[in-house]
Amino acid sequence: MLKKQIGQASGNGDTELPSRRGRPPGDPEVKRAELLKAATSVIAQEGYASASLRKVAQRAGYTTGAVTYYFANKEELILALIESRFDRYDAMIDDIQADTAIEGLFERWLRLTTGDPEFWPVMSELLAHARHDPKLAAVYKQRYARFRDVYTSILAAGQARGTVRDDIPADLLADQLSAMGDGWALLFPLEPERFTPSRVKELVAAAIVLIAPVPGTPR
Repeated sequence: MLKKQIGQASGNGDTELPSRRGRPPGDPEVKRAELLKAATSVIAQEGYASASLRKVAQRAGYTTGAVTYYFANKEELILALIESRFDRYDAMIDDIQADTAIEGLFERWLRLTTGDPEFWPVMSELLAHARHDPKLAAVYKQRYARFRDVYTSILAAGQARGTVRDDIPADLLADQLSAMGDGWALLFPLEPERFTPSRVKELVAAAIVLIAPVPGTPR
């Protein structure tokens, strides 16, 4: 069968190339990272719906064909992007998990969120889209489940030491703290002035007070 010479339009308005003519020159890992960075910027600034392969290619300074060499379509690009964003958070958790200190976890998490103005806008855009994308939803569920497990283990260790209230199960506290952190992160792109370094410290301190042992509660 002869290959079609004219690209077919995809659902997001891009023209997907029917064939690839070999790997573009350069380090593949560097190229992928540059394309993911470009996709991050497009989504953060223009939203998920506007993030076409063509725009990502233009932002990275590549041809659309170079993009489709590494990512066959927009879905594949987005899945790689969300995995890479969660990988950053995984690395942060791995660095701090041994300390079993919830203060450090919150501080590092807020620093990651507020230190990168594109981090949470992209995560929230993709989270909203995941409602209609089972593959993307599966990534969110699987990666968030791991985070909650880590939070739970850190809080349970605190309960055993007497530094975290134990009148509420650790897994419920983990859900509450996760929701609190996500809420802050969702607001940060809209109201960055509310998340100055000094106020971030105050937010973390307030969260620690909320999970501290309740005076007079028997252990």
